[in-house]
Amino acid sequence: MSDRISRRGLLAGALASVGTATFANAPLTAPRPVPRGGAPVIFQRDPTAGFIAKANLGGDIGFVLRDLDSGEVLAARDADLALPPASTLKAVTALYGLERLGAGHTFRTRLLSTGGLSNGRIEGDLILISDGDPTLDTDRLLELAKALKAAGVTSCSGRFLVWGGALPEVDRIAAGQPDVAGYNPAVGGLNLNFNRVHFNWKREGDGYDTSLLARGVTASPETTVARVQVVEEQSPVFVHATGHARDFWTVAEGALGKEGARWLPVRHPARYAGDVFRALAKAEGVRLPSVELADGPPSGARDLAEVAGPALQTVLRGMLKYSTNLTAEVTGLRSSLSNGVPVANLVSSGARMSGWAIGRFGVGRPRFVDHSGLGYGSAMTAEDMSKILQGGADTELPQLLKSVNLALDNKNPAPAGAAAFAKTGTLNFVNSLAGYIDTSTGRRAAFAIFCADVARRDAVPLGSRDRPNGGRSYARRARVLQKQLLRYWASIPA
Repeated sequence: MSDRISRRGLLAGALASVGTATFANAPLTAPRPVPRGGAPVIFQRDPTAGFIAKANLGGDIGFVLRDLDSGEVLAARDADLALPPASTLKAVTALYGLERLGAGHTFRTRLLSTGGLSNGRIEGDLILISDGDPTLDTDRLLELAKALKAAGVTSCSGRFLVWGGALPEVDRIAAGQPDVAGYNPAVGGLNLNFNRVHFNWKREGDGYDTSLLARGVTASPETTVARVQVVEEQSPVFVHATGHARDFWTVAEGALGKEGARWLPVRHPARYAGDVFRALAKAEGVRLPSVELADGPPSGARDLAEVAGPALQTVLRGMLKYSTNLTAEVTGLRSSLSNGVPVANLVSSGARMSGWAIGRFGVGRPRFVDHSGLGYGSAMTAEDMSKILQGGADTELPQLLKSVNLALDNKNPAPAGAAAFAKTGTLNFVNSLAGYIDTSTGRRAAFAIFCADVARRDAVPLGSRDRPNGGRSYARRARVLQKQLLRYWASIPA
């Protein structure tokens, strides 16, 4: 357990006033769930019903507040209703990775050769491989190109191969998400820049100057694995097609304006990484043949150079902070494969994580179709999420979660002495929050709040799922409700 969760003495203090009109009309008492063998505890003037009515979300709301030390349920509503966890599933994935791989696990990207070096030339094939490193970016790939040059390599007599088969390869995380969504890229054993390419455009005369860059801090080479064409149309804004080796995009001229940029997903990640590495190597004076995909894992090859990513604990902190879907999927897949038993795809890997959660934490039957929460098929109860978080309270997870600002506004500051650390989750008409709270009275608890209007979510056409009408308003109201619940729970007696 992290110090910030367990430091009871630092959490003493009175709850700051949160008096509103909602409290004036609240029922005088509300029973808390009864502990086994105990009497019900009465809360005075529970405002929960008023919070929910004012949020006016529609659909379903399920939540659980669970004492970390005793496991006692302190507050609950529809605790056994299975709802989409959205990106709060990443907290489960983080626990899965920490247990299966370890906080110090590192991902590696390597260069291998099948022949010796003669006068700067590799007499054989050069092979770029990785074990799935989700944080590999252009700048680290540049380090690998510099290491190749430092090894005395200037050319290659054989092929330049890339292999991404260390993990199951999928062309997108979730089929129900828009093609253009940069948060829904391909996943494989060789990933680069979260498998996204940076599309830039600027009006030049009667047309547009465009580029597709593997954008980094110290280098941003163009890639040939994606192509874009501006067409004289108003909509649809983006149309995607994929070929054997490239992504093809058309973009409507009427939607571009003067200039701009956005990330587009990559569907051929191994070839993309190879294409960018070839450009970086060329800039270092190393000339390589065109990229080819390896038929299988290399055998009999020797190591030339490698780069390693940060420790998994650092990787997971970034995943939970920025909600990077690719990182979650790679972590989950690598964790599922840690016992040496293959998995075919994200769905089978998600099912394996579900089985792990059932056996590890004694939860019901959560359904995970991936590890990021992006897919529409995942569902779990607030009860199960709170049990998993309670079981993970003594791991590194609490230290990796983001702090929640418990202030509503300038007139309603954060309750004195209270603190919360959580993972958010947002999909269309789905908004969730799960984590840990230290109350003003010194109690420590895990919580899960799931808000979902699944019927409204499913009614949004695929082409409108990037920004559906009403989506932002729903998310905003759900976040206010979640914060109000946390502020109220901060007053629960020790």
